[in-house]
Amino acid sequence: MSLFNNLEQPPADKILSLMSKFKQDPRAEKIDLGIGVYKNADGQTPIFEAVRAAEQELFASETTKSYLSPAGDPGFCEAALSLAFGDDAPHDRLRAMQTPGGAGALRVLAGLADYAAPGTTVHLPIPTWINHHSVMEHAGLQIRQYRYLDSATNRIDFDAMMADLGKIDAGDLVLLHGCCHNPSGADLDRTQWQSIADLVTARGLIPFIDLAYQGFGDGLDEDGCAIRLLAAQVPDMIVAYSCSKNFGIYRERTGAAFVLRPTSAQADIAIAQLSRQARLTYSMPPDHGASVVRIILGDPALSQNWRDELDSMRLGIASLRHDLCEAFREFTNGAHYDFLAEQKGMFSLLDVSPDEAVRLREEFGIYVVEDGRINIAGLGQHQIRPFAQAVCSL
Repeated sequence: MSLFNNLEQPPADKILSLMSKFKQDPRAEKIDLGIGVYKNADGQTPIFEAVRAAEQELFASETTKSYLSPAGDPGFCEAALSLAFGDDAPHDRLRAMQTPGGAGALRVLAGLADYAAPGTTVHLPIPTWINHHSVMEHAGLQIRQYRYLDSATNRIDFDAMMADLGKIDAGDLVLLHGCCHNPSGADLDRTQWQSIADLVTARGLIPFIDLAYQGFGDGLDEDGCAIRLLAAQVPDMIVAYSCSKNFGIYRERTGAAFVLRPTSAQADIAIAQLSRQARLTYSMPPDHGASVVRIILGDPALSQNWRDELDSMRLGIASLRHDLCEAFREFTNGAHYDFLAEQKGMFSLLDVSPDEAVRLREEFGIYVVEDGRINIAGLGQHQIRPFAQAVCSL
């Protein structure tokens, strides 16, 4: 008898399974709003001009394909840290490590927390990215939840959020979306972030920030506001960072894990243990994407070109939000969907049930996640009115 005979089919990933179904759909007018990638007006996920230029430079200058260390490329780590935390970062207490994407950073940071204190609890917002639960559970953390979004209005219920955070025990982790909340697009403002910083400091909670969309909300510096504010105040914090969206290098799996500790010596210990987590999990991170990011951020001309293109993407998404909001106003003769224009980043949640999500797919060729999450950046301009009309017909 094989030890594998008792294996059972795992539940399908709700997002990845949609991608497969979309590819198999023969309809020419189908719309993919499931997978979280940016698409331009032609429905393509483009390669940044700065990325192409950096890859050419890398190709011409690279002399080896030898391993990196588990901590990755030091030049990338320094550049990513400065991008996320800004010029006033507390460098003496901050450490950075390259990871295979933001998801890799989440996993090793969760593993570090469980290694440091087995049975640690992480508190996740309702709702949150579907994979947060699986990653945290797999790392050994205990999961609890706190209220975040009012599903009736699709806006943040900040009073409920603060009430729940105010009951959390000292030493627990609180996962927070740094910007462009996934899946809702509903972001905290600076005043609210300050209130959270005050609360977690007073109660001895540890912020666990997921920053996957810097530059897609209000701008690079504006989207770094949350972690910069927290870093100036809290003694401990961990941050998972992704370069997938803001550099458009999804398949290169490029991310970083940041650790903030009360002292430089404690930060050194934490990053050494985090590197051990990496060594046990995937050994070494991939190099290509990180080298591309390092080259771009180290070259003023390429960096400006990248920033300009990122700004164009951000403004394009904001324009899509505005136009989608107007289309819903037309078909509903009301303001129920005005939240779409207020929210930030690629995602928003519609009040679509799982059965209605199936109807959208089967009757209209429109692919949305079962919880109603839509990728605004997946919409072409010509698809806005048909999509709104289909939703309103449910």
